[in-house]
Amino acid sequence: MPITSETLKQDLDQLTQDQLQQVADFVAFLKFRDRHRRRLTLNPSQLAALLTTEFAEEDRALAEEGMSDYAVMLHQEDQL
Repeated sequence: MPITSETLKQDLDQLTQDQLQQVADFVAFLKFRDRHRRRLTLNPSQLAALLTTEFAEEDRALAEEGMSDYAVMLHQEDQL
């Protein structure tokens, strides 16, 4: 039997106050879950852009910092 809004309304009219509160809580949960699912949808192109822009400067800084240590190690190795 297909569910229609009319049959649901008729069923709701027959519920107790406590049952109506449980239905309201469930409806709130469904709305929350729907919003939460939409937020978790990740777009691969957005992720790629995030990786190339947000972390690029940090990567460059770490590489530059590591280069000075690397140059010192090379110099020490040449001394051996």
